[in-house]
Amino acid sequence: MEPQKDQSYGAKDIQVLEGLSAVRKRPGMYIGTTDIAGLHHLVFEAVDNSVDEALAGHCTEVAVIIHKDGGLTVSDNGRGIPVDIHPQLGISALEVVMTKLHAGGKFDNNVYKVSGGLHGVGISVTNALSKSLIATVKRDGKVYEQKYAKGEPITKVREIGKSKERGTSITFFPDDGILDTTEFHFDTLSSRLRELAFLNKGLHITIDDERSGKKHDFIYEGGIISFVEFLNQNKMPLHAAIYSQKEKGKLVIELALQYNDGYQENVFSFANNINTKEGGTHLTGFKGAITRTINSYAEKNHLAKDIKIGSEDVKEGLTAVISIKISQPQFEGQTKTKLGNADVKGIVESAVNEVLGIYFEENPAIARIIVAKCVTAANAREAAQKARELTRRKGALNHGSLPGKLADCSEKDPAKSEMYLVEGDSAGGSAKQGRDRTFQAILPLRGKILNVEKARLNKIFENNEITAMITAIGTGIGTEFDIAKARYHRIVIMTDADVDGAHIRTLLLTFFYRYMKQLIESGYIYIAQPPLFKVQKGKKVEYAYSDAQLASLLKDMGSESGVQRYKGLGEMNPQQLWETTMDPSHKTLLQVTLEDAVEADKLFTLLMGAEVEPRREFIEKHAAEVVNLDV
Repeated sequence: MEPQKDQSYGAKDIQVLEGLSAVRKRPGMYIGTTDIAGLHHLVFEAVDNSVDEALAGHCTEVAVIIHKDGGLTVSDNGRGIPVDIHPQLGISALEVVMTKLHAGGKFDNNVYKVSGGLHGVGISVTNALSKSLIATVKRDGKVYEQKYAKGEPITKVREIGKSKERGTSITFFPDDGILDTTEFHFDTLSSRLRELAFLNKGLHITIDDERSGKKHDFIYEGGIISFVEFLNQNKMPLHAAIYSQKEKGKLVIELALQYNDGYQENVFSFANNINTKEGGTHLTGFKGAITRTINSYAEKNHLAKDIKIGSEDVKEGLTAVISIKISQPQFEGQTKTKLGNADVKGIVESAVNEVLGIYFEENPAIARIIVAKCVTAANAREAAQKARELTRRKGALNHGSLPGKLADCSEKDPAKSEMYLVEGDSAGGSAKQGRDRTFQAILPLRGKILNVEKARLNKIFENNEITAMITAIGTGIGTEFDIAKARYHRIVIMTDADVDGAHIRTLLLTFFYRYMKQLIESGYIYIAQPPLFKVQKGKKVEYAYSDAQLASLLKDMGSESGVQRYKGLGEMNPQQLWETTMDPSHKTLLQVTLEDAVEADKLFTLLMGAEVEPRREFIEKHAAEVVNLDV
């Protein structure tokens, strides 16, 4: 990617829409929340500016550095924010951009034809919500700097040196007086930066965490083809990736897709580099087109026999990325990540129909492989429906009939209720006796549940433990899933602290991730932390949850105290289980969060998928990190 030499971008191109006064008073209006998501929004406002420079053809490198002192730097080799005097305001254009809300060169479609930054409110909000910020600009052979505190300039824009380089660097320290947290998460930032590198082929993006030493280096010359191939790592692709880029009027549509032999759908949609996690008109158009094209080809070539291929069937094993560039995007939905432009659906649908139709005609062997995959999925869907109906007739999936082994709680408000998924009948019995019946439900699980990474939905409905979970949770599964019907807002996985317990926990997490992902995204899934050791001296009993805590307890209580290692939950009586693992005043729960969906998918595939060799390599690589291994 070669930067363009155009230097006509100047102060005259910066327009001001309104001031900055309300941001510190009502931060939620500008960054959504003051929690971890809002903190990272501040980073992405700076990153978006750099990527917009790349979109305009003026930037090839973006670097993010998380500093040990709590600060973060975003730098690029773009044109550099203009520093000349703004014609209307009489101050440096840099100060305008940094201190005026909605100030920038993205409103008239001349300086930036397409901008991801349109969804945000600008770098000025990052400045307003920072204790301190330093903006450094390399431009026209000189280096300029301005310092700010809580959005206010504390120095003038001043020349501090000379340089043949160009670009902008923003270093900021988020304001802990406004934000709930100021600790940056490497995985969350890395996930978004990886996406941006895939979406902007040839753009070199790095992230360096000085706190931990973690580093990632992203550059993908193949763009979204590389993205699809990356997503299908450790899976078994059925054909080479299909790629197309089309321009329809003012809309640029880029598409890459590849089927694998697995059962999961992995489709990402983007509009102007923004991950439209809630979908929108571009995704609707894509899914309608792919279903129609595959059905049409199957009927024309008599490949589907008596079965109709539905939208659910074309999703199985589909990995795809659809990315559009549009000059006036309309974002909607709770998190502003759903594209609402009504005309986009028809344009995308027409373009994808055309692309796939031509590809199938020119590559009949691949077309037949894809159709055969979808026909098999359609047959499995019908089998799953029969299995679902059968289990319903047995009473297992009726909302009015809960599983017999579930010890439910009396609380009817899901927000106040929690359900423990407990490994084994013995521990389940102890948990039932030791719990607080008002708000704690217990569902014992016998043995290891099905590995859903290697099974279709029809096999899942034949598994008693899984159907019991589905019924107890109440949300349904697959196309019937409805988060509003969740009967508990805390679902706690409680397994033994050994290899089998870890395996069962991973099987459960795989199930939730693949078939009830919204439970994880909503923060409903937790992992219990039972103690590893009981330390007793006379009548005094203490519990240790780690080797370090055990060493500390032995030091405090004396070497003559006794060390019992809990290998199973069943070794604890009901009172001990309550005191250590279930009592709200003492228990520690780990909340399962999804910070990097791409890495999560990759890891579940690696650990639970059919390919043995990548799993063996992973185990060999990380074997030295194991601290406790009870076999």
